[in-house]
Amino acid sequence: MNCHANARLSPIGRQLLIQRIEIDGWPVLRAAEAAGISERTARKWLARWRAEGPGGLVDRSSAPRSHPNRIGPGVEEAICALRKLRLSSPQLADLLDVPLSTVTAVLKRNEMNRLGRLGMEPARRYERKRPGELIHIDVKKLGRIRGGAGHRMLGRGPGRHGGKGAGWDYVHIAIDDATRLAYAEVLPDEKATTVVAFLRRAVAFYERRAITVERLITDNGSGYRSALHAIACRALGIRHLRTRPYRPQTNGKAERFIRTMLDGWAYGAIYGSSAERAAALDGWLYYYNHHRRHAGIGRATPITRLNNLLGNYS
Repeated sequence: MNCHANARLSPIGRQLLIQRIEIDGWPVLRAAEAAGISERTARKWLARWRAEGPGGLVDRSSAPRSHPNRIGPGVEEAICALRKLRLSSPQLADLLDVPLSTVTAVLKRNEMNRLGRLGMEPARRYERKRPGELIHIDVKKLGRIRGGAGHRMLGRGPGRHGGKGAGWDYVHIAIDDATRLAYAEVLPDEKATTVVAFLRRAVAFYERRAITVERLITDNGSGYRSALHAIACRALGIRHLRTRPYRPQTNGKAERFIRTMLDGWAYGAIYGSSAERAAALDGWLYYYNHHRRHAGIGRATPITRLNNLLGNYS
């Protein structure tokens, strides 16, 4: 139970007050002065104790017993039902001719004030048990830096990619499902030969850490659908899985890692050039794998999670 911020007496203090009056025979005024409260307050707790026993010393809700201006249950049900269709609060207020503040209060009371995945199919979460059982692979395009710091740091709009544009860097990433141990490289493209070469280096990275890659999951990019990639997976003894079309959630751990990587590395500092940005990636990856605690794995670092899991299987 949380006491009111201005309460002079805690539940234990109230019990002491009652003990002094009822058992020790103190006068009410003397017991009130000893507790630092008024005689009126002391008599209130005494009356509650005599009427209800120990339960009378518990704080009561300060909410009113009746709400004369509260909307009817039918309107509240309509607000909640329409909210599941992902209508915004202003839309609901206009549609039902109800004040926006009332709609907001109803949604908050029913824990529907945040849209999130409200009304959508439930998220299907999973986590592999063994390191290497599933590796997520993806690519993120980043505009190359020209003329000093990038547009995000300088507050300018993004430049157009074209004949006069600076072009793109392609950040290839791999992350282990069980441990979140990550590997990444900045490469010039996402062609089949490039993704295969990255795959081999990623597999070697995990092998150096006693992880045998069994499966990998990618999107449906042309490089991953190529015969060259299929041959490479077969040669490495890896089963290749692909996400459902237009469903990036299937590769959600890779997508989440990319967001973290962009915030912490790509947009987390001012770089003078693309080469300078690429050179900083290894340092940030070391921090991510060895020092950054991950909420999805019990606030452990990826390397700690790996060592724990390898110890369990040794």
